[in-house]
Amino acid sequence: MKMYTFPQYRKSPNGLNWYKIISEKEFVEIQLIGSKKAVYTIVAHQYPEMLRIQDMLKCNGYVKVDEIEFDNK
Repeated sequence: MKMYTFPQYRKSPNGLNWYKIISEKEFVEIQLIGSKKAVYTIVAHQYPEMLRIQDMLKCNGYVKVDEIEFDNK
């Protein structure tokens, strides 16, 4: 298993969802809805949630971005 340094940053391919991965079990999601933002903190308790974070870390369906790009959202 690859070791990651946290936080890691990702976005969805369409750029409407941005993620700050805090650990292998927690992330912050910013959803862009028109001119508004919705911010959620998700803590993975169930296996499917943990798999989602692993997909984000591996960039399976997600795009790697840097902290500056994330902070500008």
